[in-house]
Amino acid sequence: MDQVAVHVVAPDVIASAGLGSLLRRHPRIVESSPPDVVVFSVPRLDFAAVTRLRQLPPVPLVLLAGSVDEGVPLTECRVVAVVDRSRASGPELTDAVLAAFSAPQPLSPRDLAAQLVPLTSPRRPSPPTGFTTREVEVLRLLADGAETAEIARRLTYSESTIKHVLHTLSTRHKFRNRVQAVAFALRSGVL
Repeated sequence: MDQVAVHVVAPDVIASAGLGSLLRRHPRIVESSPPDVVVFSVPRLDFAAVTRLRQLPPVPLVLLAGSVDEGVPLTECRVVAVVDRSRASGPELTDAVLAAFSAPQPLSPRDLAAQLVPLTSPRRPSPPTGFTTREVEVLRLLADGAETAEIARRLTYSESTIKHVLHTLSTRHKFRNRVQAVAFALRSGVL
């Protein structure tokens, strides 16, 4: 049974360590250089992230992304598998790494586009006057029923940042609680 050497590239040290730990649970996967497969994790794949992708070793790539900006050029990035970062499980990621090792052919442009469609983030209009983009993102997740910790995880902010955003928003608009903030955002067309 061949060992699969993996290199994890993530937005921060904690995410990288967590992904590495998750992958090392499988008996065939080890973190070492030179890698057989690269796992590239990013909350949002934009043009800057693609620039980083192009600097990675020329090996099969598993893309773990939360969203993908429309029009990012990925066809020459050796993407073998795409995994939705917000819904990924350990077994799903492990399976993608093992599949990339076993069949290292990059996805065709057509297959790549099909896998990216669910992750493609539509261009969001500028937030309405009186709300920052960050406030709108927090309100959107709050309206979906997310708790502070989940909002922080999904937006890759600290919990204290999310609490600060909500406090600032509530103070500025004189909301008594989070429910009132979401209700106002819904009525005013922010969400």
